[in-house]
Amino acid sequence: MISVKPYKSVKQLLEAFPTEQSCIDHLEMLRWNGNIVSPFDEDSKVYKCAGNRYRCVNTKKYFTVRTDSIFEGSKIEFRTWFVAIYLFIVNKRGISSYQLADELGVTQKTAWFILARLRFAIDPEDDEFDGEIESDESFVGGKNKNRHKDKKVEKSQGRSFKDKTPVVGLLKRGEYKLVRRPHKVIDGEYVIEKVTIRPTKVKTFVVEDTKVKTLQPLILQNIKGGSRLLTDEWMGYAGLSKHYKHEFIDHGRGQYADGDITTNRIENYWSHLKRSIIGVYYKVSRKHLQMYLNERSFRFNNRMSILSEKIDLFLQGISGKRLTYQTLVYGSEISKRS
Repeated sequence: MISVKPYKSVKQLLEAFPTEQSCIDHLEMLRWNGNIVSPFDEDSKVYKCAGNRYRCVNTKKYFTVRTDSIFEGSKIEFRTWFVAIYLFIVNKRGISSYQLADELGVTQKTAWFILARLRFAIDPEDDEFDGEIESDESFVGGKNKNRHKDKKVEKSQGRSFKDKTPVVGLLKRGEYKLVRRPHKVIDGEYVIEKVTIRPTKVKTFVVEDTKVKTLQPLILQNIKGGSRLLTDEWMGYAGLSKHYKHEFIDHGRGQYADGDITTNRIENYWSHLKRSIIGVYYKVSRKHLQMYLNERSFRFNNRMSILSEKIDLFLQGISGKRLTYQTLVYGSEISKRS
């Protein structure tokens, strides 16, 4: 959904939203589309007041487009928020709070809180996957061999997650077709081009462990019955052939592909995720890891959209996402939200 001229740079973004009022108008359009709804009582009549405020008749409370969103309680102007969202989405590997602080001219603490709010606004894909789905587990955390001898964790090899956090990923394979078209430069020449019909999508989750009782309910909830499920030989997937066309490869025997039976795509996704953590964030706590997974999934799942569409899609999901600093630092709700 595009309500302004598409933009591809910070300069064009600020030209598209030259004033604070233009940002407010855009947010109101995305959130309410001309039909203002009170965040305090959805059935209440609403009156427009001065200063971009509205009054809920039933509760007699005032609200703005900031109310009950990631912007509530923030004194930062919307144009700065829009630049932060732009940088958050356009950086494929993510952006650190230190870099964002330099870009926005705010403190590192403020930039860290901004990034946390942006991640909090992102929900995992809620549609049920069907077709061909790869499933794989991984473990996020530092390697024991890289730790100082005083910080090494005993018996943390293999699937031990004493010092790591287990995560599960589901990847729905995309659909493509090959098209023969004229060469754009050489007359009389043709090239074969790969055209995307349906892009690959992912869902990723922080889990307590990788046992049957944890993996299988999550898979049954997120994958439509009768789909083709591709995994490795891990025993946590045993018995899923009752619900899916379950095929697997045996990593323990050095088998990584058998025709198109492979989990290479989701394993490649884990590789990029871990490199982004190592290269940008260095370390992610278990408490906040789900939000980092959601951030990465959002970028991946919307990679085919143009930038202005991605930002509008993000802004459409900010309602009902109030996050206070107290909750972020001391609350437990963040780690339970998925």
